[in-house]
Amino acid sequence: MFWADKFAADASGDRIIVNDSKTPSGRVHVGSLRGVVIHDAIYRALKHAGKSVTFTYGVDDYDALDTVPHYLDQAKFSPYLGQPLCNVPSPEATATDYAKYFMGEFLEVFEHLGVRPEIYYLRDLYRSGKMNQYIDLFLNNAHLVREAYKEISKADRPSNWYPFQTICENCGKIATTVVTDYQDGKVFYTCQPNAMEYVKGCGHTGWVSPFDGNGKLPWKVEWVAKWEVVGVSIELAGKDHSQKGGSRDVANSICRKVLKKNPPTHAPYEFILVNGTKMSSSKGVGSSAKEIAALLPPELLRFLMLRTQPRSVINFSPNYDTIARLFDDYDRLIKCHEIYLQPLPTEEEILDRILNPPTQKRKPSDPMFSLGDIAQPSPALLYSQLNDEKEVKTYHPFDFQVLISLLQIPHLDLEAEIVARSSNPLSDRDWEVVRDRIRVGKAWLQDYADEEEKLVLYLDSMPDKAHNLTTEQVNYFEILVTNLKADVNWEGEELQNLLFRTSKQLEISQKSAFAAVYYTFLNKERGPKAGSLLSYLDKDFVIQRIKDAIALNLTANNS
Repeated sequence: MFWADKFAADASGDRIIVNDSKTPSGRVHVGSLRGVVIHDAIYRALKHAGKSVTFTYGVDDYDALDTVPHYLDQAKFSPYLGQPLCNVPSPEATATDYAKYFMGEFLEVFEHLGVRPEIYYLRDLYRSGKMNQYIDLFLNNAHLVREAYKEISKADRPSNWYPFQTICENCGKIATTVVTDYQDGKVFYTCQPNAMEYVKGCGHTGWVSPFDGNGKLPWKVEWVAKWEVVGVSIELAGKDHSQKGGSRDVANSICRKVLKKNPPTHAPYEFILVNGTKMSSSKGVGSSAKEIAALLPPELLRFLMLRTQPRSVINFSPNYDTIARLFDDYDRLIKCHEIYLQPLPTEEEILDRILNPPTQKRKPSDPMFSLGDIAQPSPALLYSQLNDEKEVKTYHPFDFQVLISLLQIPHLDLEAEIVARSSNPLSDRDWEVVRDRIRVGKAWLQDYADEEEKLVLYLDSMPDKAHNLTTEQVNYFEILVTNLKADVNWEGEELQNLLFRTSKQLEISQKSAFAAVYYTFLNKERGPKAGSLLSYLDKDFVIQRIKDAIALNLTANNS
């Protein structure tokens, strides 16, 4: 059973609320999408199971600005360090404040991915008074909160520590205030100069009401209050929050001690890493969700998040191998799904096929051999679709790796070449997919491809590296010319096989043989699939270029 369907099968209740949240401390990175898509998949699974469910998403905009991202004006935003994000001005006039600005970018990605939760902002929960009841409850039971911190995370809070941070009436900071008393509906606080390393408090002290937005609960306590105010039934958390003795364990303990309730259903999920590095919104590490959403088709971005079990790390980097493999894996599932959708054979067709077996080799597209009776659609594919109905719009895939190469061939009629290389006539749906992939390919080549990943064909001159072939490589080329002159199907896979066969014929290493090809056409040791590379070029040109390389090296060796 798919992991999201397992959550749905185990869930119970008249009204189930799936919740996720995010602190908009800066440009939101693609890693943050994993939680979003995981919770959306659980929400959809519950809907398909016929259960009453709501998906909510909280914006933790009462958290403090704790660092100024490198891409913002440091001088402009540094004075706001320590203040609630919703009180920091917006980087641009398109939003009312800092939190709305960066969350607005993220919500655009939600729409792109077909994710449509009910959005709520912490500022509204606090300022409307919805949190007041729980602020009072936790302040009156501060001893139980301190117990939870000490028992679960070994964090020893002093006896006069209270779980609340006011907004300083003097400097507007929330990160530096420490509450040490609660009496008659007011807290006593100090804006401590050395409370935080990244910003200093102003030293102001005073009594103030903690209600109606005058401050916030520490986030582990706030987490519990949100569960109650929103009515959360299911909320997963990242691995960093889910470790033994970690944030979620502390929140669970507070929930049980103070509210006398079991916490919402929880399971950890792993990070998305970029080249082995965990992403950070405020530090600007990795690729932003907005940028990756602009690059990848939405179904592919959802698929990236869903094809891997939540407990497994996704190591993502928008390089050639990763992007090409993502498209290839998705296309394979599309092909399988198209077979699955074929009608099952009738009893008469089965009997006829048994009595009159076909003389030709059977094809997967033959209805008699539909996989519909033995296979099920891929859940990862179904949940990757933008519609809630799991309806998959199939198409005949065109190899993305081939497309990347074709985009780099000068003077090429791209669409005519695509038609020539397609095994079936392209439908309107096929063209819709192909043209979007042309967009992706162009964007990837412009913004993400390393110079080593780009295909720079030397059509008008012999590359420098082709001047220094080994004797073994020259011998390989001499046999290769003979083999290429034969009646060869000038197609990528056929040429790839021919290159392999020729290397075995001479007993030269494949690495050395293929390097000779790349040196002669690309001036580098590695490149795209060599058979495909040659198939993009005219046969006579390929043979003549190899002959020229042979002659050039023989002349050099003789001299």
